[in-house]
Parts: sequence; structure tokens; C-alpha cells
Amino acid sequence: MLQHAAWLGPLLVAALLRQEGLAANHLASLHLGAKNIPREWRRARNRSDRLLAFVDAIHDAALAGLKEHDRLAMAKSQMERRLKQRRASSKLPDLVELAMSRPLVSAGMIQERLKVTKQGALNLVGELGLREMTGRGRFRAWGIV
Repeated sequence: MLQHAAWLGPLLVAALLRQEGLAANHLASLHLGAKNIPREWRRARNRSDRLLAFVDAIHDAALAGLKEHDRLAMAKSQMERRLKQRRASSKLPDLVELAMSRPLVSAGMIQERLKVTKQGALNLVGELGLREMTGRGRFRAWGIV
């Protein structure tokens, strides 16, 4: 069904189970950990082998989550270094918080949330040094790498 976007299936299933109240927010991370476990271990006939594979998947997901947390913490500290010597009325700290709370931010989103003009949003993005993720000229979006 999803030949060209195989990564989307597990996210859709996790969103559906979360919406129905059957599972919390952990399913996408468990899928990430399970991808690293060989299929033979996950589908083993022996119940103890399957249990060990599940525990290994949880371990791999936890390691990936810690690695992502460290990456985001380092990116936030680097962005906060650019906030030194700024005026108290600067919108740059608000942009840091917005960029940390969303995977992608667009000029329209920055404009609406921070109450600045579109050119002001582009200037703030340039000062903060966010990476342009879309590769487009017109409908650009930035994120933390």
C-alpha cells in the first residue's frame, strides 16, 4: 500500500492506536528500535527468543531516544549562545523555543507566533542559523539539524 513511503505506515498505525486510546506515545519509538532487530529474531518460534528480541528493541529505541535528546540539547545550547548581548525585547529567544518545539518552522508560522513581519521572520531565521530543510525558494521551512 505504501510502496514509496514505507516509513509512513508505522507512524499511521501509532497515530490510530493513540487516537483510539489503546496505546500511548511509545509506539513510534518501539518501531524504531524493532527495525534494528533481525526479522528472524522478532518472528522466532520460541517465545523466549521473541521476548529477548522485544527487550533488545526497547534497548535500541531507548539509545536512539537518548542520542536524539543529546543532539537537541546541544543544538539548543548552541542557539542560546547566539542570544548573548541581545536586547530584552528581542524576539530571538522566542524563536529558539518555537524551533525547539516543532520539527519544522515556516516564515508564516514564525510571523503568526512571534507577531513580526515576514521579512522580520526571515531576518530572525538568518540570525539564528536554522537549516533550510525544503530546498525551495518560495515555501521554505527551517529545522534543527
